[in-house]
Amino acid sequence: MPVTVDTNSLEMAKHTAFTLAEALPYIQRYAGETLVIKFGGHAMVSAALSDQFARDVVLLKHLGIHPVIVHGGGPQIGTLLERLGIASQFEDGLRVTDDATMDVVEMVLSGAVNKTIVRAINKAGGRAVGLSGSDAMLLKAKKLGPRRRKTDSALEPLIDLGFVGEPESVDATLLNVLVTQAEGFIPVLAPVGVGEDGARYNINADSAAGAVAAALGARRLFLLTDVAGVLDETGQLLRALDRPSVAEMITQGTVKGGMIPKLETAAQAVTEGVEAAVILDGRAPHALLMELFTEHGSGTLIS
Repeated sequence: MPVTVDTNSLEMAKHTAFTLAEALPYIQRYAGETLVIKFGGHAMVSAALSDQFARDVVLLKHLGIHPVIVHGGGPQIGTLLERLGIASQFEDGLRVTDDATMDVVEMVLSGAVNKTIVRAINKAGGRAVGLSGSDAMLLKAKKLGPRRRKTDSALEPLIDLGFVGEPESVDATLLNVLVTQAEGFIPVLAPVGVGEDGARYNINADSAAGAVAAALGARRLFLLTDVAGVLDETGQLLRALDRPSVAEMITQGTVKGGMIPKLETAAQAVTEGVEAAVILDGRAPHALLMELFTEHGSGTLIS
């Protein structure tokens, strides 16, 4: 008997075929290249978005691209600290991290959050390996200096941030071994670094991702965030910026708050040899694939 084809299904099939055809030159462009992806924010705490992100990462690996994941975990750290009755204190957007807080930071980042991402990628068919910056002295850190509260008074005392650090150097040997293996491992890195004195340091995930991308000579650095990208003074998405434009926007106050360190990280990574960095919305479905494999992209590219 005759077999009929649903019109809607046929149109979806055509759309899929056209999408794959459009993606081919971009797949060829990035095959064999390393991409560093900072994963965090709203996308991380949404189970659906986390699973979708994991599938997209596995797809990249199957296409011959080498993704390296660096993740945050601020909301999860805050939740556990609250449950334990440990008060959170922030200065200039940075969490003051005493010894007790650092125990929680390392437990959450290197433990629960890291392994949740690893399991999601493995469930999607990948071979993820969870690491922290302490493994093989991968991420060396130096302590951030004290901060002064931003007030009109010059008498405000300096505040020691405790075990808050910034990347000093990255030994990419282990990461290179993992990403180039025929087995196709996907490193997932928690941004807990170690100092020369052996102390643990809580490092901003954006900063850690930028340092890792530079050390690996990555083709792209992706910073997934909770906004569409970098917006101009009218609120419109900027598709592309160069390094001088980044400095100008910061100086003029066009960008504010948490977007400033992201832009600074992106510009620094490009200065240190990454071809381009992209700030994009991690809440948007398949934002990573859209940015990589379509003509229009989905975020703001800094080159």
